[in-house]
Amino acid sequence: MGKRKDTEKIKKAKDRWTNEMLRPNLKLLPERLPSFTTVSNLSIDEPLYTPSDAADLDYLKDLGFPGEYPFTRGTYPSMYRGRIWTMREFAGYGTAEETNKRFKYLLKKGTTGLSVAFDLPTLMGYDSDHPRAKGEVGRCGVAIDSLSDMERLFKGIPLDKITTSMTINAPAAVIFAMYIAVAEKQGVSPSQIGGTIQNDILKEYIAQKEWIYPPAPSIRLITDTISYCVKNTPKWHPISISGYHIREAGATAVQELAFTLVDGLTYVDACIKAGLKIDEFAGRLSFFFNSHNDFFEEIAKFRAARRIWAREIKERYRPKDFHSMQMRFHIQTAGCSLTAQQPHNNIVRTAIQALAAVLGGTQSLHTNSMDETLSLPTERAVTIALRTQQIIAYESGVTNTIDPLGGAYFIEALTNKVEEEVYKYFKKIDELGGMVEAIQQGFPQREIARSAQWYQRAIEKKEKIVVGLNEFIEEEEPIETLRIGPEVEKRQIKAVKEIRKKRNRKKWEASLRKLRIAAEGKNNLMPYIIDAVKAYATVGEVSNTLKEVFGEYKEPAAF
Repeated sequence: MGKRKDTEKIKKAKDRWTNEMLRPNLKLLPERLPSFTTVSNLSIDEPLYTPSDAADLDYLKDLGFPGEYPFTRGTYPSMYRGRIWTMREFAGYGTAEETNKRFKYLLKKGTTGLSVAFDLPTLMGYDSDHPRAKGEVGRCGVAIDSLSDMERLFKGIPLDKITTSMTINAPAAVIFAMYIAVAEKQGVSPSQIGGTIQNDILKEYIAQKEWIYPPAPSIRLITDTISYCVKNTPKWHPISISGYHIREAGATAVQELAFTLVDGLTYVDACIKAGLKIDEFAGRLSFFFNSHNDFFEEIAKFRAARRIWAREIKERYRPKDFHSMQMRFHIQTAGCSLTAQQPHNNIVRTAIQALAAVLGGTQSLHTNSMDETLSLPTERAVTIALRTQQIIAYESGVTNTIDPLGGAYFIEALTNKVEEEVYKYFKKIDELGGMVEAIQQGFPQREIARSAQWYQRAIEKKEKIVVGLNEFIEEEEPIETLRIGPEVEKRQIKAVKEIRKKRNRKKWEASLRKLRIAAEGKNNLMPYIIDAVKAYATVGEVSNTLKEVFGEYKEPAAF
């Protein structure tokens, strides 16, 4: 009762301030815009937020304490007072040897985890000598054809001492199998390796478009990977449910969060249908989000993400272990926000986005380099990106307290608004029959396309200002960029052909034959894929074997 009276008192005081102070001032100095919105077009209704805008907030129910349900204020009790987030820089280009050098360079500069970028042929399940790989080998990531490449990629890097994140989806099980095999060659058991494989196929159908198989067998591969990890690699995250690429495709913050969470719940349902219990695997699921330019919207998004996920897991699946309700996530700053014009401005954008990620409570962070809209990053650019994280961690003071923005009226109101809008999408997707059916009908694809179109028009009309792009335009000297020459492709094609000549043909043939039989049945495919890569079957050969059983995905018309 006392709280209600206080809220009413504050509301009356705000009305007085509005009439006596704000409106007279606006006659002299009108607001800059007819309306204010976030970068995602969420309206900022109030010029000033007060306790009355968060009056319905129940502290214990809606916020709680860090490390406790609903985890709004943080995944872990001590957050960065106990441990700084894992600092990663996405790295991969050319051959395994070149990328290995970049890994060691980054580790020397202070990264605390590795993050692997694979080239387009690898992402699509093609070997480097496939006709469709021509011109793309090693261009936008490292080319990995066989276990031999993976051995060279991690040469001299102890896999029991470092965690590795690998961004790959359709062939994720194959790349993960190679990582396990490399670790074993180092004398490291699968139980000792730590890291994440992205392994999120639903967002490929929605946004990134790098798929091989139809949804059902693709989800089987994912549940097989999760099941294998439950039994064999307790430190490994077998999936990173990714909103990053959804946002990069043009989604709003709300769409990114809604579609990602529904994807995650779809995987949970699939795992339970496959015979796993919620407390066996939910604690090993991880997420991957984008941090865009709108500072407060991003922080609100991350806080809402934890709260929604915790609530949905609790209410749908009734876990006994509270870890099953914790959301752990990696964040990458927004590549789509970077501009080719005045690329040094990207350093500032990345710093703001990284700070939002930290204040939003991330467990792992990648900061984009200023030149990534032009090419793969140079050593100078990637060092600045890493130093950005280190300055935030050790100089800014924001790591000294947990969730320092918790309780801020605007933050809590915006968190609630993001959550409310997310649940509207939940309802719509449920009405369509779930995410797989929604994808088949093109629903998320159309929603993202509309948002991308709105944002592009807002830039063209200067309703949204992008410094150096549509305002404050000036000429700037070109910066140094990294170039990948055609010799990389020639070397990689030669290497994969040599592997095919050297390997034990009988073991190779037997491993692929057993894999095909397993794919036709119901056995977990991971052991068979591991045996195949140990026999030096290539990414393309394993993918083709599965393709013969599973078929290929054809995207239905969405527009």
